[in-house]
Amino acid sequence: MKFQKRDWFFVAIIVVVLGIFILISGKEKTKLVPQNADHQKFHDMIKAGKTKKEVDPLCEACHDGVKIAFPKDHPAKPGGQPMRCLFCHKIKR
Repeated sequence: MKFQKRDWFFVAIIVVVLGIFILISGKEKTKLVPQNADHQKFHDMIKAGKTKKEVDPLCEACHDGVKIAFPKDHPAKPGGQPMRCLFCHKIKR
């Protein structure tokens, strides 16, 4: 079987796509939800089967940007929508 020009083009596209996936996959940069007394109830709720969307609104009691300030590069809360803390901050299972 002889490779034609279009076969090499296809192989090159596959290599580029795989290369991009490898380049963009790296170490996760967001912090995990701490495993401490303040956050234990969230860990317990997730282990008990609650969804992240059910647990997320409870984060805002402390993490409202005032009581506990967000870092300067933290994304802003979407207008009129609840925070989605557990979308980025993972709970270690």
